[in-house]
Amino acid sequence: MDACAELSALAGRIGADGPTGREFLVRLGTEGAGIRRGPLWMLDAAVAGRNRLPGRGFAAAFDDGTSGQARHFAGTAAAAARLGASLTRFVSVHLRRDPHDSPDGRLGEQAIAFAALVLSGDLPVADTPAWITATLCAPPPSPSHGR
Repeated sequence: MDACAELSALAGRIGADGPTGREFLVRLGTEGAGIRRGPLWMLDAAVAGRNRLPGRGFAAAFDDGTSGQARHFAGTAAAAARLGASLTRFVSVHLRRDPHDSPDGRLGEQAIAFAALVLSGDLPVADTPAWITATLCAPPPSPSHGR
C-alpha cells in the first residue's frame, strides 16, 4: 500500500471539515498515528502511537525501510502542535534517537516544519494534501516504454 498517498488523502478528508490548524494537526495525529486526544495523548506518543496507515511510498530521503513512516510523520506533526518545535525536536533526537541525518530524523524535521506552516497559516489546511505529496511522497514510477 502507498502510505504516503494515504496520508495525503487523510489530510484532505480532515481538511474538508474546515478545522483550525491546531485541530487539523491533532486529528492527523489521531487518525494517522493513533494518538488519542485529551491528556492521555502523551502516553500514546511516548510509545510511538499505532500504525494506522501502514505501507511505504515515501521519497528515498525519508524511507527507513519500514512501513511506519506515515505514523511517524503524523505523530511528530501532532506533537509539534502540542509541544512546539524545539521540544518536539529535542524528544525526536535525544529520546526517540532519530539523528538529523537519518530518514526518521529528516522526516521528523519535515513534520515539525509542516506543523509550523499549518499553525502560522502560511500553509492553508486545504493545501496540505498537495504539500504532503510534493514534499514527502516518492515520485510515481515512470511508465515502461514498449513493454
